[in-house]
Amino acid sequence: MTLPNETTRITSGVASKRRRSVLVAGAAMLAMTLGAAGTAWSQSATPAETSASAQSEARATNPSAATPPASEGKVDVAKLMAPQALPDVVIGKADAPVTIVEYASMTCSHCRDFHSESYPAIKKDYIDTGKAKLILREFPFDPRAVAAFMLARCAGDERRTAMVDVLFDQQRDWAAAENASVALLKIAQLAGMSQDQFKACLQNTELQGKVVAVQEAGQKEFGVSATPTFFINGDKYAGAMSADEMAAIIDKHL
Repeated sequence: MTLPNETTRITSGVASKRRRSVLVAGAAMLAMTLGAAGTAWSQSATPAETSASAQSEARATNPSAATPPASEGKVDVAKLMAPQALPDVVIGKADAPVTIVEYASMTCSHCRDFHSESYPAIKKDYIDTGKAKLILREFPFDPRAVAAFMLARCAGDERRTAMVDVLFDQQRDWAAAENASVALLKIAQLAGMSQDQFKACLQNTELQGKVVAVQEAGQKEFGVSATPTFFINGDKYAGAMSADEMAAIIDKHL
């Protein structure tokens, strides 16, 4: 499996339909292969969670030092925020004046880099202060990304964000692993899933279909063709952004 270099792009039409069947079938195969590799893990650690410990009053971002990228257009915010095949999980205050919708793939290296390098600063300066909220939507590019998103959903809405964080943090361990089932099982068990729950999650064809449906809606309705793609109060930005660049965009909406 090849990880993306900068942004990962997809094609439409017949290729897109063929890709849907590959994504769904591939995710199911991960569950099937577990039968031959099902190993009991005895680790007792829990997923990393964002700490609310006291932090310095200094800003984590410096928007005045950045030149934000130009928007690639604007979408209807009401349509963007309409119910999806899977319910949105909001990070931050629901009434925050700035809404960031991110379409990401769990196997996208630049999505991983955003969440490890830029997101903590954006969270500190804007999400934790009630100025912005973040919604991450599924846009898988391969069966392993489908499986990872499914596991995050099976963890429950209250733990989905922490599960996504762990999957991004450990992306190098499972996304290119020879046996993705074993690597993902280890992460799932750290989140409290049993081996049977893990297998049942990945064999849930209804959930598979909903994950892919969110991806297809992003592509067809909002023109998403690369990950990460961000919509900030409806303005579209495709590709990775630094924390300072995103902060400069957010400030324009405050």
